[in-house]
Amino acid sequence: MTESTSRAVRRGALVELEVGEDVRGSSRFNEDIAPTRLEARTWSRWNIAALWVGMAICVPTYTLGGVLTAYFGLSVGEALLTILLANIVVLVPLTLNAFPGTKFGIPFPVVLRSSFGIRGSNVPCLIRALVGCGWFGIQTMFGGLAIHLLLSAIFPPWRALDGVGEVIGFFLFGAMNLYVVIRGAESIKWLETLAAPLLLAVGIGLMVWAMPHVSIDELMSQPPSRPEGASVFGYFFAGLTAMVGFWATLSLNIPDFSRFAKSQKDQIVGQIIGLPLTMFFFAALGVVMTAASASLVGETVSDPVSLIGHIDSPVWVVIAMVLIIVATLSTNTAANIVSPTNDFQNIAPKLIDQTRGTLLTGLVGVLLMGYDLLQKAGLIDAGVTLESLYSNWLLGYSSLLGPIAGIMAVDYFLIKRQWLDVASLYQDGGAYPAYNPAGFIAFLVPVALTVFSLVAGGWTWFYDYGWFTGSALGAIVYYAASKLLMKPMAAVQSEGLVEEGAR
Repeated sequence: MTESTSRAVRRGALVELEVGEDVRGSSRFNEDIAPTRLEARTWSRWNIAALWVGMAICVPTYTLGGVLTAYFGLSVGEALLTILLANIVVLVPLTLNAFPGTKFGIPFPVVLRSSFGIRGSNVPCLIRALVGCGWFGIQTMFGGLAIHLLLSAIFPPWRALDGVGEVIGFFLFGAMNLYVVIRGAESIKWLETLAAPLLLAVGIGLMVWAMPHVSIDELMSQPPSRPEGASVFGYFFAGLTAMVGFWATLSLNIPDFSRFAKSQKDQIVGQIIGLPLTMFFFAALGVVMTAASASLVGETVSDPVSLIGHIDSPVWVVIAMVLIIVATLSTNTAANIVSPTNDFQNIAPKLIDQTRGTLLTGLVGVLLMGYDLLQKAGLIDAGVTLESLYSNWLLGYSSLLGPIAGIMAVDYFLIKRQWLDVASLYQDGGAYPAYNPAGFIAFLVPVALTVFSLVAGGWTWFYDYGWFTGSALGAIVYYAASKLLMKPMAAVQSEGLVEEGAR
């Protein structure tokens, strides 16, 4: 082994790649998607938990209870139970797919190179990136509205700008998000650690404030909107699928964050602490606040930004809008910018670094929201709304992500047996092919069945429960195809590996 050759060093349960010129000079490598050095893996379980608290407390989470009761035919109690169970279920792919990131310090696109190939990984990466950019645009719209209402409360003449003021707020808020991500992982860690306890405290305060204005017995006894006598199970599982799909994106790119975790125990415990109860609590807060809004502001309002806008006191509006901005910023930076930034880098690492990837994410997000921005600016007539984009395009698009999650988990745990040749993941012509046919077969089979169920009207259950059916079928097909098409990887487990120290 020469000085310029990379080598993997195992320190206890973690592995670090000491990068030589063979990897550093590869067109598949740059410093931003390089394996995280052990000294940079500083995120404890509380940092991971804070990450999830910061991501879970946002405007869409607030509205989930209303979505399930209005569109999925569930009662309030059934809706809240569905949200809790869905976030317990989604912990499974989250913790499993976080493992390679923690062990080897590699981000999501590099993990995907193992199952889809060095170049083939760009296909699932771009699917994930476009969903992330779409969510970035939607969250930035909420943040921009909060900035508009904040400036209106501080400078009353600003109100006259109306839709134009919201568009200006959109670009101001978007710039804030991009700045945080460009600053790097420690900047995101600092933001989430600061925001999590603040947002939890505010949520508890709002719940205490709203409770005297709501009859919990009446709220829980409201009949569901489904046909009388209809079985709850079909509605429940459809709602469960939608709620699992809410974090389907993060169940893929969780290695983007777990690469900074101190240990596997930290990433597992942190996610268990941070996700299910936070989602349940903030969705319940949305249900209670919506029910209390008629008493508080004189009409029923399901959107927290609009609800706060009804408050007469400028001081409280300013405080509330600042908190909405912090909540949306903490969600948007981590959930919707980090992954597309890494995914775009994966296309051409030598041309696209973290800064360029972040700016590209912002540009695509703006383009995806262009129609709504033109509506708000009064340049075109209202037609397709932000709500229809949110409910139809993004939720449907997320059904593509289930097969990828199943493929990733099976590849790492069953096919590669928790070992990756990290140096080869950054090189053409190494242990991994340019395109892995097993990955594409396993992805295309469930996608084809989903399209069939939509076009032909048969097998509607396959689409209705798309995340579950897609991830299960993708996992099974990938395992079978890998056994038939791929050479065994066990032989590379000890190549270039050096045992050093303990952790």
